[in-house]
Parts: sequence; C-alpha cells; structure tokens
Amino acid sequence: MPYMKPRLHLLAAALVGLVLTTASARSQSETTTPHLRKQGAATQLIVDGKPFLALAGELRNSTTSSPAYMKPIWPRLTAAHLNTVLAAVSWELIEPQENRFDFTLVDDLLHDARANNLRLVLLWFGSWKNGKSTYQPLWMKTNQVRFPLIQNEQGQSLPTLTTFSEANRDADARAFAALMRHLRQVDGSRHTVLMMQVENETGVLDTPRDFCPAASRAFHGPAPIELMDYLQAHKDQLIPQLHQAWEAAGFKTSGTWEEVFGKSTVNKNDWRASSFFTEEIFMAWHYARYVGRVAAAGKAEYNIPMFMNTWIKQEISGWPGAYPSGGPQPTVMDIWHAGAPAIDIYSPDCHLTNFTDWCRWYTQSGNPLFIPESAGDAVGAAHALWTFGRHDAIGFSPFGIDGGAGTNVALAQAYDAISQIAPLILEHQGNGTMTAIVLENGAASQTVRLGNYNLEGRWMSRNPGGPTNSLAALFISTGPDDYVIVARGMNVYFTAATDPADSVALATVEEGVYAGGKWVPGRRLNGDETPEWKALRFGADNYTIQRVKLFRYR
Repeated sequence: MPYMKPRLHLLAAALVGLVLTTASARSQSETTTPHLRKQGAATQLIVDGKPFLALAGELRNSTTSSPAYMKPIWPRLTAAHLNTVLAAVSWELIEPQENRFDFTLVDDLLHDARANNLRLVLLWFGSWKNGKSTYQPLWMKTNQVRFPLIQNEQGQSLPTLTTFSEANRDADARAFAALMRHLRQVDGSRHTVLMMQVENETGVLDTPRDFCPAASRAFHGPAPIELMDYLQAHKDQLIPQLHQAWEAAGFKTSGTWEEVFGKSTVNKNDWRASSFFTEEIFMAWHYARYVGRVAAAGKAEYNIPMFMNTWIKQEISGWPGAYPSGGPQPTVMDIWHAGAPAIDIYSPDCHLTNFTDWCRWYTQSGNPLFIPESAGDAVGAAHALWTFGRHDAIGFSPFGIDGGAGTNVALAQAYDAISQIAPLILEHQGNGTMTAIVLENGAASQTVRLGNYNLEGRWMSRNPGGPTNSLAALFISTGPDDYVIVARGMNVYFTAATDPADSVALATVEEGVYAGGKWVPGRRLNGDETPEWKALRFGADNYTIQRVKLFRYR
C-alpha cells in the first residue's frame, strides 16, 4: 500500500481541478449570457459582455410557423438595418402532444437568424395571446374540466384560461421550462436569443374580472399577506394611482380586496362612468403570480432577461374588460413587481398618438424601456429616436415588420443612422449627456436643455405635420460645446443656458457618417447651409448626422 497515498493526492488534486474548472465555466457562462446591467440611471442589455442596442422589428403572429414563408423575408430585414427580430414561439406547435416536445421550428429560427447575422427576441405565446387563449395545444383546449376557463358574471365561460388553476399554470410552466432548457442547450454559447417575452398581452377581456367560483371566493376573501407586506415596504414609492386608491380606503393592512382598495361603482348605462380599479388590482395580482411562476421556471433553466408586453388602455375603451384587465398597465405595475419578481421589464405595445406619455409612464419605478410593438412608418422612425435619446431605451420594435413596415424608407433610414451612432448612444446612456425631441400632433417646435445650451428643433416647413407625421432629433453632448445630432426635416437652434446674455454661434459644422465607430466627415457646412448663420439644417428626405462645435460672444 505504499503508493496509495500519492495516488489519493493526485485524485484529490484532479477533483479540485475539475470543481474549479466547472465553477469557472459556470461563472463565465453567467457573465456572458445576455443580462441586464445598470449604467448610471439607465439599464442596458449586455450581450457577449458588451451593451447592445436592439434595432428590432416584430414579425406577424403566424409568420414563424413556416420557415419557407420566412425565407424571402430575412434579407429584407437586414436591408432595413435591423439587428434583432421579435418572433413568436407557439405552445401548440412545440408541444402537440402532452410532454412530447418538438423544437424543429425553434431550431430553424435560430439557424436562419444566424445565417442573416440577426439576433432574436422570442415571444412565448403560451396561456394567453391578446387576452385570449388561442395558442395553447389542442389537448388543453378540449379538456376544460382539467384546464378550466374564465367565467363572466353570468357564469358563462370565455375562451381564456383562468389563472385560478394550478393545472393551467403548471402545464404552461413545464412547457416554457422545456423551451428554455432547449435554448440553453442549443444557444447557450451563441446568444442568438437575447430576451424572452412571457405570454402576450395578458388580462381578462369582456369582463372586469374572473367570476369563476375559485376567483369569486378569492375576491371576497382577504388580500394576500405577501402583497400587503410589499405595499407597506414600498408605501412611499408606489405609483400614484395605486397609492391614492389604497389611501382613499384608509391604508388598511388587511381585509378583503374591496376593504383594502375600495368598493367598485357600476353604472350599467355608461360603463365609462364605472370604477373597476379594485377588480383590476385583483386580477393583476393573480396574473402576476401565474406568469411569475412560468417565468421563474424558465429562468431556472436558462436565465436571460424576460419581459411582458401590454395591451394598453385607450380613451375609447378605458375600462377594465374593454382592454385586458389585470395586465401590467402602468397603474398596477407595483402589483406586478410584488407578484412576479422574475419579470425584468414591463413594456407597452403602443400605436397611439400620445406615445411620449406612455414612454414616461413605463419608465416609472426604474422600469427599463423596451418597445416591442409600435408603428413602422415615419412616425415609428421618429419614435425610435425619441425612445433611445430621451429614455435610454434598450430597444424599439415596430409590429408587422414582415409586411409594409419592414420596407418603410423612413424607418430604414432612422435605423441606419442609429446603428452608426449606437456606440455613442450606449456610452452616454444614463449619465445625462443625451436627449431627444419629437415634433408631432401639430407641434411647431420643441426646446430641451442639454449641458450648457438650450436646443430647439423647428419644422423646416411652415406647416407642421399632423398626427400621421412626426420628426425627431437625437442630441448627444460630447464636450462642453460639442454635439452630435441625428435629425430629419428640421432646423436646430442653440441658445446659452448658463448665461442668457451670451449669443451663440456655430464654430464648425460637419455632416458625415460613423464607420466602425469612427467619425468620417463629409462636407464642412458654412453659412449657405446653416440658416441665419446660427442654426443647423437637416433635410426632409433622410435622417442624417451632423457634428457641431459652438462658441459664444457678446
């Protein structure tokens, strides 16, 4: 036995080496896996160790069900200067039989995206899509005893899975976990998939809340201790509408839902005059708990950022049930934070004229901004600049990019310019050296302060555009008197912010492009191309980039 001791030492050393190697590999994987990271006041998406700006587009819902249909679309997406595609993964297509999974369509998506040098954000069409249950497998749809549906106040079932069913939730969670496990196996080192959308536009339609027996028992029972603990711990930071409802009911720390948040008022002659906020809070909690469990099951397999999109309420349908009640509207975002900590981002699907308001509402409470659905025309192009410049957005994505939106000239031009300055945008996110303006809805001008100067954008035309047209400018301060500006169709004026007695003039103005992250100057612009010798002019036919240095005089 004289040689056993050295051999044991060698075996022990080998085991220690294996453990260290495994730990190192795991640490490296966790570091390089797509994740979110704070930079100043901004949250950035980190891909392969570097911040990433998603210039994205969302495919229509059924497009990814056929690789052959997608084949001619991929080149159009790259030609439009996209770097990311939002693509649906349908539950019914990956689990056609219970516990038997087929990821062929997912693998085809990965292969074709890589072949076209594009990244993916996958949209899990699981229990709900647009407030209804249409993408779950047939073996679920035809077994409503095992997988029950929501009921309205009259006891009629609606085509929507109820959140008050562990069988519904657990089946969704198992399928989503299987999808994430597969992605880790086939994409864990490639990082083609950057983020996951969990479900799609969740919430109850056609009724303000679920009235199935289990839901009604819960509604008339006590509000959950976990929720009340969260609200008390964050009382001073709650979003105003929720804070006001809780305050009006006396800031109770226990009681039924209506005792804690107020009794609803019903006007059957005018639903707009009714108040169903307590029902919406109730449904938000139960959707959050359900979706949070699904997301957590997926993250346990492959931990990449996860977000939820929202069918936002509109003025013409502003009561719960006319839009999906319980979805992550900004008014109930705190409820979702309490109930679904596995969700990283809440996002608006915004096609409305007050786009900038929704951006502001969805950046409350430190929520990062990601726009998964919006317009893909000239309005969408302007909104893309706005979201990146004003709100340090992670990404922007028009819907239906495989249709007309994908080839819209204004969007492609905007994405081209944004992609050139993406390194600058990412460098300046979160530190107060970047902003933007948008001219729309009849606004003739807009002024913002950035650094030592006020920057005003004015329409070049004397007739400002209406709601179907928008212009934007993105401003980056690269020094005390230096700016990089992307704009279209406007003149930009400067005034001194720190000493209004000073006059401001243009020292140098260059148009040009960024290639490989470096500035390549084109024309040096002089008085003929700078209106009144004190403003920048950006032509109406394209988004272009100019660099300017200012000086002052009296």
